[in-house]
Amino acid sequence: MDNTMEKKTPLSVLMQSTMDKVHEMVDTNTIVGQPISTPDGVTLIPISKVSFGFGSGGGDYGKASKDGFGGGSAAGVRIDPVAFLVIKDGVTRVLPVAVPPVSSVERIVDMVPDVLDRVEKFFDKKSDKETV
Repeated sequence: MDNTMEKKTPLSVLMQSTMDKVHEMVDTNTIVGQPISTPDGVTLIPISKVSFGFGSGGGDYGKASKDGFGGGSAAGVRIDPVAFLVIKDGVTRVLPVAVPPVSSVERIVDMVPDVLDRVEKFFDKKSDKETV
């Protein structure tokens, strides 16, 4: 919401306070977490996917009265772990946190890399036989 508004309406104040609260919940530390160091020299950095949404609404009921405003707002935040960056002896690796596929489409998408590897190996074997 633009802070240069000449007249602040109750709805604009409500929306601004909702956005301020969402901003407090969702920051860069939520996406890339604080590093965690273990006694054996491994550093873990959590990586998350953050989704959020909000809605506000309201109306004036009688312009003559200051108490004639009715409104409400709601916000939701969803944080899904995606991976960990694992740092040990100067080597950084990505350790994904896999969520098991739920639908058939997700299972098919999960299987695509394996199928492509098998097809590639099949064609490699076929070309090796032709050259012999």
